[in-house]
This record gives sequence, C-alpha cells and structure tokens, in this order.
Amino acid sequence: MTSTPTLNPALRGFWRKPARNRILYGGRSSSKSWDAAGFAVFLASNYKVRFLCARQFQNKIAESVYTLLKIQIKRFGLEDEFKILDNSITHRRTGSEFLFYGLWRHIDEIKSLEGIDVCWIEEAQGLTQHQWDVLEPTLRGEGSQFWIIFNPRLVTDFVYRKFVTNTPTDTIKRKINYTENPFLSSTILKVIAAKKSEDEDEYRHIYLGEPLQDDDQAIIKRSWINAAIDAHKVLGIGLSGRKRVGFDVADSGKDKNSLVMVHGIAAIRVDEWKGREDELLKSASRVHAVARIARAEIDYDSIGIGAYAGSHFKALNEEKNCSIPYFKFNAGGEVLNKDRHIDPDDIHSPLNVDFYSNVKAQAWWEVGIRFKNTFNAVTKDMKFDEAELISLSSDCAHLETLIDELATPLRDFDTHGKAKVESKKDLAKRDIPSPNNADAFIMANAPRATVPRAQITQIGGLY
Repeated sequence: MTSTPTLNPALRGFWRKPARNRILYGGRSSSKSWDAAGFAVFLASNYKVRFLCARQFQNKIAESVYTLLKIQIKRFGLEDEFKILDNSITHRRTGSEFLFYGLWRHIDEIKSLEGIDVCWIEEAQGLTQHQWDVLEPTLRGEGSQFWIIFNPRLVTDFVYRKFVTNTPTDTIKRKINYTENPFLSSTILKVIAAKKSEDEDEYRHIYLGEPLQDDDQAIIKRSWINAAIDAHKVLGIGLSGRKRVGFDVADSGKDKNSLVMVHGIAAIRVDEWKGREDELLKSASRVHAVARIARAEIDYDSIGIGAYAGSHFKALNEEKNCSIPYFKFNAGGEVLNKDRHIDPDDIHSPLNVDFYSNVKAQAWWEVGIRFKNTFNAVTKDMKFDEAELISLSSDCAHLETLIDELATPLRDFDTHGKAKVESKKDLAKRDIPSPNNADAFIMANAPRATVPRAQITQIGGLY
C-alpha cells in the first residue's frame, strides 16, 4: 500500500476527518489544489475510488485538474501504477479512475453518472444554486464526498453563502492562505510582499482570501452576467437576426487581440490571440475571415493601432471580392441619440447627452441595462422585448475571462459629472489587465450612428 504523500502539514487533519463536504478556501499560493491532487492520488493508489473532477467551464482537458494530477503522480514516483491517456487517468491495480467535466455544458450528463465517490469541484467560486441542486443527489454512495475548493470572490456568491457563511451539517471547512504554505519559493514571497505594499485591499483579497462585497460601483454586476449564460435557451429565444463581430486591437506588450461574435442577442464566439503592432494585417485578416464565413458585420476599435484596421478591411474586401461591412468604434466619440432619455420609460430621466461622457460609457451602460433585464427575466419571470435582453453561450471559449472582465470596470465620472467607464490606466492601478474580451463584446453590442444608404459603401458596403 502506498504511504500517505508529503502534503502541507497544516492540512493533514483536514483530509483525515470524516465529512460529506470538504470546503477548502482562501487566497492564492496556499497549496489548496496541490494538496487535493496529492491526496486524490494517494486514495486512488490504495482504494478503488471514482473521481468526478469538475470545474465551471472546461473546453479542453488542459483547463481541468488533469495536469495537477499528472504532476503529483510523477512527483510521488507512481508513473508505472497509473494509465494516463489524453483525457483520462486510471490506476492499473485498484481500478480507480478520474473523470473530467465542465459543469455548464455537461450538468445534465453529470446527473446521470453512477458510482461517483468523490466530486472534486475546482475553482468553485462560480458554483450556482441550480448546479448544486443537481450535483448533491448525484453522489448517493455510502461515504461519498464533495471537495469544494475556491478563492473567495464575493460575499454574495452562492458557494460562499452556502458553505462559509451558513455552513451545513456534515461539512468541514478550512481557510488556508500562503502564510501556511511551507513550499513557497522566495520569488513568490517577494511578489506577495510587493502586492501588500502596493495595495493592501487587493493583497487581502488575492492572498488572504477575503471576499469582496457586492460592489454597487460595478457597471455590470456579476449576478446579472451569470443569469445571462445561455439565457436565450432558458427564455426560448432562437438565434436569429444580425451577426456582428467586435474586434479589440492589441495595443502593445502583453495586450492581446480579441474577437467576439454575436448573433442576435447572444454572444456565440470568443477568441483571443497575440499579435504585435506590425502584425495588424494578419489579425485583421483573421477577423475578416470570421466575418466573411459567418456573413457578419465588423465593429472595430479605431483608436491607436486600430485606426489602420479600416484600410486593411477595405483592401481585404477588394482582394476577396466581397463587401463585409465594417464600422469604427471610437471609445471617446460623441454620444449617440443625444436627445433620448437614458430610460425611455421615464421622461424625467436624464438625456443621453447629459448623462454619458462618451459613446463608450453609453455602450457599457446600455449593455448593462440589457444584462439587468435578462437577470430579471430569468430569475423573476419579468417580460421584456427580445432586443432588451442579452445572452452568453456557454459554448464560448474564454467565458470565465469574459465574465470577469465584464464585471470588473467601475462607474466613473468626468469633470462635468457625466458617467464614464473606469479607464485602463485606473484598472492597471488595481493590477487588472486590459479587458480585451469585454471591450470586443461591448463593441459587438454597441449603438451605431445612423448612416445614409448612399454613404454605406464608404464604410465597407453591403453583402
């Protein structure tokens, strides 16, 4: 029998104490996931255990805990005992096996699984009430367990309220931070110390696992966004209407290009890639090809490097003998529909021109209103016109990143008191990278100036 592997001594009692639910939470660099992988390998080596390894979104095996398990198996010198395939891991002698699933796309398939002994939910901060209601009765065997591991995000998140704030019976919870991890390198300790000196609040959230309050300053609340995932399916709305591709152009350094395609109210594709300034033609060709195949229109970032994208799209139309419409999105441009009220149903609400600082703010707020409407439609059965709603397909790649980016920017105001979106510079001060996917998403849903038919050929023509 394989002996217990060397894990974090601080968690030894956590793994040994009997419990239906094991809740391990805290800040980054605390060894939570590594310990879970190590103990899972120990169990699989000594007993016949069937593991369901789940996370919110998993479009490929590399996004699961598969890699962690492989590393721990090698670290403990057990390579000969395990059969490691491209998408599965089994133990040759005990018959233990590890299954890997994404919750959003496979929740119905998961509930029909039989004989699961351990359901390990990694990065569980996004776990929903509905998913838990499906998962909990799925594990029916005697002694079956849930391992729920996460970095706290918001105090209002379901997983935090359910297992930390109102801990159910037969549950063991343990908060652990980097301060209890004896395996950290001096390098990461310096990184943590630097974060503490730069921003105490961010340090406490990221490395001490302190959840954020539901920030009313966020333009789009995360709860609204989560309710919009597959909302078109929930509300019985088919994919129809205009297709638009939002293209956010990489500026420099680590910044990435991003593409988001929407069909009617639903985002159906998210893509991001590296591309230097001198590779704009290559990136524009990539976007043009997607739009050409889908018969979609393009809305592109026309500030900075992106200013040259329009000429590339024009040349590509000529080269490919097609007429893909393309439209500039100038974030600092003038507000559209200036004399309309920000709330069409309230004549006492401010006019667009008096409330918004620029078209970027207008686009973010109007998209935010659609997310809020969708939240109310999904959770409260309120009725809205289809055009007032919005949806995110769970089939999209980079969905978690898109959700994070949409929920991050805060409300801000210019010197005249008009609303604007938190700038990239201010986001950087909070150690938050440029929200490329979110910007592309906003562009794909942004209002456009009305263009007379005679001028359409000047911006790319018709199909």
